[in-house]
Amino acid sequence: MMATWRVFCAMELPDELRAQLQDHISSLRKAVPDAAASWSRVANIHLTLKFFGNVAVNRIEPISAAIDRAVKGFSAFELGVGKTGSFRTQVLWIGVGDPSGKLSALHKQIEAECAREGFEKEDRAYRPHLTIARVRQPEGAKRLADTHLQMKFEPLALQVNEVTVFRSELSPKGSKYTAISSHRLNG
Repeated sequence: MMATWRVFCAMELPDELRAQLQDHISSLRKAVPDAAASWSRVANIHLTLKFFGNVAVNRIEPISAAIDRAVKGFSAFELGVGKTGSFRTQVLWIGVGDPSGKLSALHKQIEAECAREGFEKEDRAYRPHLTIARVRQPEGAKRLADTHLQMKFEPLALQVNEVTVFRSELSPKGSKYTAISSHRLNG
């Protein structure tokens, strides 16, 4: 039987943004201490471009090749990070703005190149965000989400110059992410 790895493609975040995310999470946890939520470890937060799920190990090289082809036509660009939001009060996130449209174009190119390698395209619209928590129980979920939405997250610029393919290993202690390959944007 072929071994499989859980794989995704994402952008790493700079330390300054991680520190700001940690401050936001800490403030939110203090403001609503009784909320039952699974909080993201700041070291594990990244901007996901494509989630592959469990992939046979011999299919990982074609993923890296597809990502390499996808980033070739792109030079470094900037995103804005800063809006608070939630998906149905179950997932709390910090929004990522794409004023140039380059992130959306890069995402489309990654989807196209991965489809050429036999990986299905995502059927949902791409909504870039940084997940900070998943609410585990409905009690207190609305209060936690409302508090998050009311808290200010100081806008920050995010420079995009590299995309990384990661392996995700799940464990009771949390996910462990290992970089498989990194792909620099041109310029």
